[in-house]
Amino acid sequence: MRESIVFNTSWIPRSRGCVAIIEERLIKAACLYDRILHDKKGEEIMAYKFGNREQITLFPQSIDEYVSEAHPVRAYDAFIEALNHQEIELEVDPHKVGNSAYDPKTMLKLVVYGYSYGIKGSRKLERAAHENLGFIWLMGGLKPDHKTIAEFRRNNKETLKLVLRQCARMCIKLGLIEGNILFVDGTKIRANASRGKNHSKVYYQSKAEDIDRRIEALLEECERIDEEEKEDGSLVKMKKELTDQRKLRERIKGIIEEFEKRGELNKDGIARTVNQTDPDSALMRSIHGSHASYNVQSVVDDKNGLIVHADAVNETKDIDQLSGQVQQAEEVIQRDCTVICGDAGYSNTKQLKKLDGKEMKIVVPSQRQALHNTEKPFSKKEFVYNAEEDCYYCPEGHSLIFSTNKIKEDQLVYRIKDANLCRQCNNFGICTDARQGRKICRLSGEELKEKIERQFNEPESQEIYSRRKTKVEHPFGHIKHNLGIRNFLLRGREGAKAEISIGATCFNIARMITLLGGVLGFCSTVQKYAGLTAI
Repeated sequence: MRESIVFNTSWIPRSRGCVAIIEERLIKAACLYDRILHDKKGEEIMAYKFGNREQITLFPQSIDEYVSEAHPVRAYDAFIEALNHQEIELEVDPHKVGNSAYDPKTMLKLVVYGYSYGIKGSRKLERAAHENLGFIWLMGGLKPDHKTIAEFRRNNKETLKLVLRQCARMCIKLGLIEGNILFVDGTKIRANASRGKNHSKVYYQSKAEDIDRRIEALLEECERIDEEEKEDGSLVKMKKELTDQRKLRERIKGIIEEFEKRGELNKDGIARTVNQTDPDSALMRSIHGSHASYNVQSVVDDKNGLIVHADAVNETKDIDQLSGQVQQAEEVIQRDCTVICGDAGYSNTKQLKKLDGKEMKIVVPSQRQALHNTEKPFSKKEFVYNAEEDCYYCPEGHSLIFSTNKIKEDQLVYRIKDANLCRQCNNFGICTDARQGRKICRLSGEELKEKIERQFNEPESQEIYSRRKTKVEHPFGHIKHNLGIRNFLLRGREGAKAEISIGATCFNIARMITLLGGVLGFCSTVQKYAGLTAI
């Protein structure tokens, strides 16, 4: 086969080295053709397709030809382009003087698209910008290094948080979010901190004293060397250590101040610990053990299961989160919702009281309702409360009056006036066996609690509550398992909020692509939205 090939190079311009290069490439092409048609024995075989890394094209391909029209990267590109960059506080200044920086929009695209594929680390994003065709297309051939990527993410936490808000409002304009029925739930995600770095206030106070003593010793040693006017090489090392110790002291001082803000004891009366690496995090329990973590809250719309709002708090339990999360979600939808639904972890009378004044239905079971506990004989329900007399009447007609003893700040204790009445009662031992007689604990918002319990038992509420688990667990499952956000990279609560907002945005975009008929439908719809908002 090779012998039949004749290379005519007379037409080639006689430029320096041009003929030799072209002849070499033609020979390689002939060798490839021969390899395809013949085996080692020289016998002709069936042809296979072989790649050729040195293939030359007459017209070089543009970067836009690297990805198809239906590639998901085009959806993320269209989404970022459709955002109002002033609202998300993204600085886009084409007249900026000085050394040219990377376009902030392009950097935002890189971060958001990277999270959608579980690529979070700055070094991995740098490598993707060099090797992955989708990322190359998205960046237009730009290749920022990992330091630039890390700095952009660190300096634009507020922007990353606001992206989710704009995404939700975009979904509202497109009719994908109604905002009538909202579901709220929480999950634990690890912080970028070791559990072994969690210590009490006493530890940090002792640590601060040790640092002060070490700083004092270093200053004395440096002063001695200066007085003796010796050229000691260790002086440089001591001055560096002195600088490090001073930085550490300021850090420890900030942690001690954190104790002053949050208190030395948590709500369970246990000594609070603060993590040295990430003071904003808290030691939380999960099925995987206790770790420095954040309690991630999400508010999900009922219509299509899209995330309206996401947050990261350092409270270990959900009990104090309901009203605050609902308020922030309503700021996004810019109106009051009609139904709010959560599990028994949000059953807090104080929180429910804040929402009761609004015209909304609260579907939150009490702990008793959630556990399906059967009523015991002579339960609290069988005791009638008289608001005028401020007392309870037992089934036998005896009164239980208010006692000055308080179990908790939001609970009042009512006791039988004469304990002999209980001991002489036929139901003694069944109703109570206490020598002081029967007591009833009443919440300060007992009427509201009973109202919420009645609402939860309504058929409509039961139907709504049956959808809760599917609506709230699907986003968390996607964020943790598909996006790989099982732990945060950024430290501090603001960093955690920024990361979970990006994860929630990626989930919403994936859902929007499905709801809008694929990537092409998504891009077309979002571009129309951007055109309307720009008018």
